[in-house]
Amino acid sequence: MQDITYVAKLLSWLHKIYTMELSWKDFEKVEMRVGTILEVLDFPEVRNPAYKLRIDFGDLVGIRKSSAQITSRYNREELVGKQVVAVVNFPKKQIATFMSECLVLGAVDGKDVTLLEPNMPVANGLRIS
Repeated sequence: MQDITYVAKLLSWLHKIYTMELSWKDFEKVEMRVGTILEVLDFPEVRNPAYKLRIDFGDLVGIRKSSAQITSRYNREELVGKQVVAVVNFPKKQIATFMSECLVLGAVDGKDVTLLEPNMPVANGLRIS
């Protein structure tokens, strides 16, 4: 019985370490907003296939650039005009020769990424909560 209790405690401890709960205050710091993709370019300089995106987040945030590994599910033409959800308050990140200014969000299944998007058109810049 002691072994089972020990294993249960160990599993509970490991779960806490690997799932790191955020407080509500922490979550509120993450600024996720809706934007419309304006331009999509190939990004041949990177190891994994990706696109360079220009996304309009409205007047408050403006236009931001991002790199996204979404080439397996999306072609360039279908992405232009699509609304997506992105984190806009992370620090800029250098990716090869490109400076990414936001993180486009998607559901990841191996190398396939399905973009998170509103199910109806909304104003660019609306905050996700």
